[in-house]
Amino acid sequence: MAAVLGKVVIMGLGLMGGSLARSLKQTGFCDHITGHGHRDVSLKKGVSLGIIDSYSLDIDEALAGADMVVIATPVLRAIEAVAEVLPKVSRSTIVTDVASVKGSLLQAGIAACAGQVPPNLVLGHPIAGSHNSGVDASDADLYRNHRVILTPLPETDTEALAVVRQMWLSTGANVAEMNVAEHDAVLAATSHLPHMLAYALVDALASSAITDDIFAFAAGGFRDFSRIASSDPTMWRDIALSNRDSLLEAIDMYTANLAQLRESIASADSDALHDTFSRSKAVRDAFVAGSADS
Repeated sequence: MAAVLGKVVIMGLGLMGGSLARSLKQTGFCDHITGHGHRDVSLKKGVSLGIIDSYSLDIDEALAGADMVVIATPVLRAIEAVAEVLPKVSRSTIVTDVASVKGSLLQAGIAACAGQVPPNLVLGHPIAGSHNSGVDASDADLYRNHRVILTPLPETDTEALAVVRQMWLSTGANVAEMNVAEHDAVLAATSHLPHMLAYALVDALASSAITDDIFAFAAGGFRDFSRIASSDPTMWRDIALSNRDSLLEAIDMYTANLAQLRESIASADSDALHDTFSRSKAVRDAFVAGSADS
């Protein structure tokens, strides 16, 4: 494909940023990719692997001449980066991200632009990832056939939105739009909560008096459910803090349902247990069937 942009800057060359860079290099979406971050080792490796064309540890140097800036850092750092980058670039430079929380980043952008919604800020979230992390884990096909959610506002520049959409389509992703509040609530329930449960379960079992036997005889169900507890702790700490309100609502909803399930077990209410398990199975089966068809 003919290059859409000249220079793209990717801040944070880990799994997400590195995978995006690999994909953009393959498709020729842009002429030049510059990496920026605080770890010289990762950025040097990105150049040596051909993932990026150049890098700079100096933010001003990295941003010079940029047509687009993609913030691919952990969420709390992404909030800081939005506030740092927007005043340094012109309104013609598109600023976007890959974070799984949008409200905090939007507020940082508004604050950085004197209370105005920056039209060149197009927040996005690719629903893809891996329990592996770092530039070595990056994969050009990471986003292929995965959803990317964009959260534009009425003030968002339509041309900037179109370019960000085109970028993600070039990676093989399926692009959808959603408002910021709905995005954060949906992701709290479907992604952030399951990670909290996995971390909590493994942590609880690890402190049990029969820890050795638990892990020695754990079956496939435990392995499948606990897999996401191997995810990057820094990233998930940041997500939990930056989407705190929506995540607490999701935890409270789950806790109430778990309490009802406990009561059904304690009272040996077989009908209630069967109803709960049957409803859950039907919903899960429908979800899997729908995912297979999409």
